[in-house]
Amino acid sequence: MFKEEYDVIVVGGGHSGCEAAAAAANLGSSVLLVTMNMQTIAQMSCNPAMGGVAKGQIVREIDALGGYSGIITDKTMIQFRMLNRSKGPAMWSPRAQSDRMRFAEEWRLTLESIPNVDFWQDMVTDLSIDKGEVNGVKTAMGIDIKAKTVILTNGTFLNGTIHIGEKQFGGGRTGERAAVGLTECLTQLGFESGRMKTGTPPRVDGRSLDYSKMEEQAGDINPSKFSFIDTPMLTNQRSCHITYTNSNVHEILKTGFEKSPMFTGRIQGLGPRYCPSIEDKIERFAERDRHQIFVEPEGWDTVEVYVNGFSTSLPENVQHEAIQQIEGFGNAKIFRPGYAIEYDYFPPTQLQRSLETKLVKNLYFAGQINGTTGYEEAACQGLMAGINASRRTKELEPIVLKRSQAYIGVLIDDLVTKGTDEPYRMFTSRAEYRILLRQDNADLRLTKIGRDIGLVGDLRMSLLDKKQDNIESALSFFQKESVSPEEMNPILENNNSSLIKQKTKLGRILSRPQIKLDDLLKLKSVEEKTKEINQDVLEQAEIQIKYNGYIERERETVMKTNKLEGIRIPNKFDYGKLRAISAESREKLNQVKPETIGQASRISGVSPSDINVLLVFMGR
Repeated sequence: MFKEEYDVIVVGGGHSGCEAAAAAANLGSSVLLVTMNMQTIAQMSCNPAMGGVAKGQIVREIDALGGYSGIITDKTMIQFRMLNRSKGPAMWSPRAQSDRMRFAEEWRLTLESIPNVDFWQDMVTDLSIDKGEVNGVKTAMGIDIKAKTVILTNGTFLNGTIHIGEKQFGGGRTGERAAVGLTECLTQLGFESGRMKTGTPPRVDGRSLDYSKMEEQAGDINPSKFSFIDTPMLTNQRSCHITYTNSNVHEILKTGFEKSPMFTGRIQGLGPRYCPSIEDKIERFAERDRHQIFVEPEGWDTVEVYVNGFSTSLPENVQHEAIQQIEGFGNAKIFRPGYAIEYDYFPPTQLQRSLETKLVKNLYFAGQINGTTGYEEAACQGLMAGINASRRTKELEPIVLKRSQAYIGVLIDDLVTKGTDEPYRMFTSRAEYRILLRQDNADLRLTKIGRDIGLVGDLRMSLLDKKQDNIESALSFFQKESVSPEEMNPILENNNSSLIKQKTKLGRILSRPQIKLDDLLKLKSVEEKTKEINQDVLEQAEIQIKYNGYIERERETVMKTNKLEGIRIPNKFDYGKLRAISAESREKLNQVKPETIGQASRISGVSPSDINVLLVFMGR
């Protein structure tokens, strides 16, 4: 039934596992994807959406490297919005509502179209280890399957426990059993494990809602998309809606607090700080008399609706009574109640930056097993683990993205260097170089890397080359072409910008904070000469002109920082010799075992003076 030995076995068919399997297979490796349920591959367990603040940047980075999350989203989305348009371009974040069923279907069909991917429905309960190296997996059916590398992407399934009020039962997702055996296997090998918690809101029947009592939230008038290749543009969209809880809702929910697994202590794991349950919000923000609820359709044709902002693990009868007090929900019918889920994770400081474990060679962890939350965070880890596992089988150096190259680099560096004791979610504020790491230039930053490793084909590369040429042409146009006072001053006056007295380069005008590209396009001469240029290219040129000073400053900072990133620390360096630094620093350095001086400098508890001592000791 199986190959004698696979190059890569991927355990788990969620967002992380799908990207891992696809990446490794597209790099030429033989891949076996083992999942407990073939019908739930790429299931959107929580909200039916991809992207958002910082998360949208990650999806575009996955796409730029040759992954599939952006392509799948473009093919199955029902609404698109660019968030934070009122702020600077470093904050712009694409977000799409997806058709939940079609998203999962499209992922499965995509994986089935890759010849190197085999599938097996089973539960992995143990690993085969020989002399500190993994060489396969063992399943609940008693089957041993051999592999050169193994990637664990188990999501919330490791000893998962579902909580609804006082009821609790094993499960990795509603209606699905938990995965058992692997945690015990890993802890016996010496891995440290912990417990985390996440939750999900009730799903309701959209036919029972009164949308006239809610605020409509439509998609963008001119929707964009995620992928940099020629995926279909969205021509028709479904609206979301906004409503609010009220004091009646809060009072009803409070009647269930004595049965809440969170407040009674039955849940031990920490939940996501930035996505709290509704009962947690009521408790923590008692001064607020209402909380925002996003009413999100689950697809084009289904009536099922996701009640975003109402995550809860209270008893189902309390959920039903309270939700009917929300404006527009007076007759709401619940399809399934909200619940909380606890699961095992493994602190990610036990990983190298390639996502290979430090304890067991050729074993990789990706996704929620590392303490992250979110489809996008999981998918990008899966992509990098799939790349590096495949490269390991070919005895190639791993690909490690720097913090200055990608949000993916920031995420992985944060995890393996600082660790996390609560579900890690990506935000733009976590990136120190966010002016460089914009969503619009992910292809300019990363597609060449994808090409070099073999994930990016000729078509994507030709599109990038064409885009770069067009950007250069657009920049040249704005820097060389001038505009007269007679043409420009009426527009300047209308935007409260100082008038010009002589012909001035368009680039200088565009660099003014009050002037936007749309203002210049009102000039017939500019409109005529730019009408053949793609809107994305013009936008890219505008950003580079307007923010050039900030961009150059960040690049200079990156150059200085990269000097420390380039100084590698020997694998078996003995930090016990460094008596000139604190005991805490020695302990942290021994625990994380940083690969470079730059990584060492970001460890919590390691001071700049400690880094200087380390540099002196290494003769640098």
